[in-house]
Amino acid sequence: MKKLKKEDIKQEVFDLYDDYAHDRVSRRLFLDKLSTYAVGGLTVSSLLGFISPDYVKKIQIQQDDSRLKSEFIEYDSQKGGGTIKGLLSRPVDAKGKLPGIVVVHENRGLNPHIEDVGRRAGLAGFISLAPDALTPLGGYPGTDDEGRTLQRQRDRNEMLEDFIAAFEHLKNHPECSGKVGVVGFCFGGWISNMMAVKVPDLGAAVPFYGGQPKEDIDKINAPLLLHFGELDKRVNAGWPAYEAALKEHGKEYTAHIYENANHGFHNDTTPRYDREAAELAWTRTLDFFTENLG
Repeated sequence: MKKLKKEDIKQEVFDLYDDYAHDRVSRRLFLDKLSTYAVGGLTVSSLLGFISPDYVKKIQIQQDDSRLKSEFIEYDSQKGGGTIKGLLSRPVDAKGKLPGIVVVHENRGLNPHIEDVGRRAGLAGFISLAPDALTPLGGYPGTDDEGRTLQRQRDRNEMLEDFIAAFEHLKNHPECSGKVGVVGFCFGGWISNMMAVKVPDLGAAVPFYGGQPKEDIDKINAPLLLHFGELDKRVNAGWPAYEAALKEHGKEYTAHIYENANHGFHNDTTPRYDREAAELAWTRTLDFFTENLG
């Protein structure tokens, strides 16, 4: 059987996976619907294997990378889940205090991909903290399916408090300059938008394909850099109203919609990954943080 390529897969399969990954269809219904696309030599197992994340071969920066000081820590989140575990990363050759970045995971806990993103931010010259909002339930369980199940058991506003507490922890860390931003993906994109609303001294916020706040947009002080995939109709539907509110209140923002890119286009462990869009968005993100955090 030939090796599958992204162009072999219909867009409807990616849309179906998005529904499954965001709990809009059950696993049984997902597999039933997936079977309708198992034609022309394709099987359900081959389709499922192709669209599922690969956390073994796709990690860019390993945990033991000698250029980084990367370690798991715990911090207090009194309004959220109590004691939260997170991955703290920064370059080993740092000179002086570093600006900070809170890295917020998707709707499945701190999986290997988001750990990798946290290390990428550290290697770029920041001190990053990637928390695991599943800590009160035992932490990321090892698979995304189980992670989604666990994350559904937590209140999202309590998880928001966990990431706000991560901001405070990082801001006061002895190796941090005190200027801290946030970047998040999917659920983490919503967290990033909400932290911009809730945290007056947030230095910058970068939501990747994140849900939008519906109120208190006038309270946003942080500059925003927002990334969207053109094919992500679900998230994009809320952008016009959010943009209108940002304009109405005179907020500083820049938004990019990446042509032919799906929801999750930055995640290089799945075939939704769009290399050109992801690399451009990440370069823009690092430049934005450098400009606004120092």
